[in-house]
Amino acid sequence: QVQIVESGGGLVQPGGSLRLSCVASGFTFSNYAMSWYRQAPGKERDLVAIISTGGITNYADSMKGRFTIARDNTKNTVYLQMNNLQPEDTAVYYCKTRIRWADYWGQGTQVTVSS
Repeated sequence: QVQIVESGGGLVQPGGSLRLSCVASGFTFSNYAMSWYRQAPGKERDLVAIISTGGITNYADSMKGRFTIARDNTKNTVYLQMNNLQPEDTAVYYCKTRIRWADYWGQGTQVTVSS
């Protein structure tokens, strides 16, 4: 079955960096786009970035220039490099893929930006 597992979250000071990882299994990873979402307390889950099977990327406007999504098909892994983190980036970050109109989510990883 499809499994998605995120890691790499933690506590970081404003201006700091983190790299999140998402390892997927149970499907042919290279055949599907992968995306990162985030959900702050009391808010909806929002798209952060998406990467296509061919490596084309798109970002939410507030992340452009600070976040970078990348994938390694040899490791079935998608990454999210986050730089210049700010308190408003505090959220649970989720990895997602869509297979045949069904969405598969990981359990999320908490990112807290605070001094």
